[in-house]
Amino acid sequence: MKNRRDFIKNAAVVSTAFMIVPRHVLGGKGFIAPSDKLQVASIGVGGRGSANTNKIGEHAKVDMAFLCDVDDQRAAGSVTKFPKAKYYKDYREMLEKEHRNIDAVAISSPDHQHTIQCLAAMQLGKHVYVEKPVAHDIWEARVLTHAAKRYKVVTQMGNQGASDDGPRLAKEWFEAGLVGDIHTVYCWTDRPVWPQGIAWPKQAATVPKHLDWDLWLGTAPQKDYIDKLVPFNWRGWWDYGTGALGDMGCHMLEVPFSVLGLQYVQDVEASVGTVYVDEFKRGYFPEACPPSSHATLTFPKTSKTKGPIKLHWMDGGIQPTRPVELGANDLFGDGGNGILMEGTKGKMLFDTYGQKARLLPLSLNEQAKKVQQRYARVPNGAGGHQAQWVDACIAGYGKKEVSSPFEMAGPLTEALLMANLAIRGADLRIDNKYPARNLKLLWDKNAMRVTNFDAVNQFVKRTYRPGWEVNYQL
Repeated sequence: MKNRRDFIKNAAVVSTAFMIVPRHVLGGKGFIAPSDKLQVASIGVGGRGSANTNKIGEHAKVDMAFLCDVDDQRAAGSVTKFPKAKYYKDYREMLEKEHRNIDAVAISSPDHQHTIQCLAAMQLGKHVYVEKPVAHDIWEARVLTHAAKRYKVVTQMGNQGASDDGPRLAKEWFEAGLVGDIHTVYCWTDRPVWPQGIAWPKQAATVPKHLDWDLWLGTAPQKDYIDKLVPFNWRGWWDYGTGALGDMGCHMLEVPFSVLGLQYVQDVEASVGTVYVDEFKRGYFPEACPPSSHATLTFPKTSKTKGPIKLHWMDGGIQPTRPVELGANDLFGDGGNGILMEGTKGKMLFDTYGQKARLLPLSLNEQAKKVQQRYARVPNGAGGHQAQWVDACIAGYGKKEVSSPFEMAGPLTEALLMANLAIRGADLRIDNKYPARNLKLLWDKNAMRVTNFDAVNQFVKRTYRPGWEVNYQL
């Protein structure tokens, strides 16, 4: 018989073994013990990244443990606000050294870095919040949609309007039959508010000491630094940004996607604004997004519609014709941005992010007051988007709803990137001609390729800079 000393010794060993088991193992993958704080790492903590970092870090159950940014000057505000957080410049080094101490990762880097950073975190079993759009390319959007299911982590895209009341009101009104069958949607924005339709500067500039240019480039082609690209104007260059669509499309398309159950595009066509540099001399700036565009996407019939949906995207100040139900002086959308959904009985009109939902004709708004609430509202609406993700991370994968998980955000992003594919195609010059103008691009969603104009398929999946490849098998 073992003596009491041996028993205590063995009990201590067993107790110690249990104490060192990672907390996520105790409750299943992605589980966070209620007594613990969510350990968050934030990548890209200046500008929009500082807003996300602050929102997440202010949550009572979050410990903002790590900050990462390639620009020390831009990161300074977040570093000051979270002095206990360890600071890194390279997210790869941070994840390699600290992954055991991280539960979730917030990503607010430029578009071209989203997928490689998301995937690195997800493959380590970390929950992910990423700014819109989810990805830079169509293939990347499909990858992250697939990866979210594979790795079973909580995901959220940063289109905060998805958490506002507007999309939920719209679903309730539509399902109550107030506007009949919706067949046509218009989404528009006055963006870009950064330079587009311009030539890449010939003169290289000196890289600021506070910026690591190589890390900022990441997956993008090797190029010399130019003035004013960082921190904001990168949005207008195809190597890094996704234009006005990438900036505002995820906010505007979310409403029709959630209301109508849209998924993958069937076909798309586009027209673009042209910049003339002299008399009858068209400027050709293939590296830049055009100054304005109009893309028309066709979505197949869904379980919520009686037929296919035509969705029009307009940017650069282009707007659809005003509905006849609006008065001559009534504001159309919010003046610069808007969403209009046309049905057989009426129309729904929204501001940016789906806010200020109202019906046309205005008489329908009296009926709308009688429609019962069917969908739970997110506390604090759009302002609660990040907190909703935090709560879902703490609960664990599949335990709590989020407004924009990758299963929804991935196809939504893919749709707007399809519009960009048509926009790039319309601006593509081959043998001094523009063969894709006036073409409707036919999309094979399973093969992820355009079947009637192969030249644009080069943009479905870009070539990555050596050492920065995104490797994933669908």
